[in-house]
Amino acid sequence: MSLSGKVAIVTGSGRGLGLAYARELARHGAAVVINDVDANVASEAVKTIESDGGRAVAVVAPVGSTGVARQLVATAVDAFGRLDILVTNAGILRDKSLLKMTDEDFDLVINVHLRGTFTCVREAFAYFKENGIAGRIITIGSPTGQRGNFGQTNYAAAKAGIVGMVRTWALEMKKAAVTVNAVIPVAATAMTKTLPYFQKAVEADERGEAMPSFFRHELGFGTADDVSGLVAFLASDDAANITGQAIGAGGDRLQVWTHPEAATTEYREGGWSYQALSENAASLFSAGTLQGYGEEFLPLPEDLQPEPAQPAATPAR
Repeated sequence: MSLSGKVAIVTGSGRGLGLAYARELARHGAAVVINDVDANVASEAVKTIESDGGRAVAVVAPVGSTGVARQLVATAVDAFGRLDILVTNAGILRDKSLLKMTDEDFDLVINVHLRGTFTCVREAFAYFKENGIAGRIITIGSPTGQRGNFGQTNYAAAKAGIVGMVRTWALEMKKAAVTVNAVIPVAATAMTKTLPYFQKAVEADERGEAMPSFFRHELGFGTADDVSGLVAFLASDDAANITGQAIGAGGDRLQVWTHPEAATTEYREGGWSYQALSENAASLFSAGTLQGYGEEFLPLPEDLQPEPAQPAATPAR
């Protein structure tokens, strides 16, 4: 597999998962447009890719607006002559339970994740179609968008919306031979570092050690590099027949997520009135019929339990 001669944009790629994706694309020969809101972080990311032997330039701007989307595409074309790959990774968190979430909390997350994906994909696709390029679009979803998660109304809405757009775009882009997929990463990030459940996995990763098998295998939880291979593969010619999919990657696990389908189907002559629903509720909405929601984690083995928090030292009097 080679991406030699290809040009990629990776939004939100100054650090973390985005930087891992950018480095992997560059490792396989693609020139990369780095994007971040912090100029110093973006500059360091470019230096990292160049030190790896790759080529990169940076665009320092927050995604969301059409103007920034156009700037990203224009930079790719001006710096490297073309565009072949778009990875929409940029995102922010404003986690709060529903009654505590403000309009601003909601709008900020939706603007970066959902609108930012929409504007960047629209601009990239326009370029692909105008220039006859069988481009590759990789969006980034989340298990939260697939299953829901407490305190993440805004994030769940954005990530579920991205996967919905991917299914629509796959239909619209098929004739142009452009593929579009959503990657669902399960990896150590700034967010998971704050969760006691993942403490032993994150600590091992920070020491440069392999994560315990329970996390990598049973949970499918790993490092950013465990996800970046899938991103690079979906950007390649080998993935020309894969589109409209939501594909999970993490640790030792790869998953192709199902698209929503009816779990059961029942018919009744004349339709379903309130009375008919009430009379048949036990069979229509049984425990085996109703669908689960929220992420569910396996119990941690005893040796992987998080360390108890140490009490704060009492100041000397």
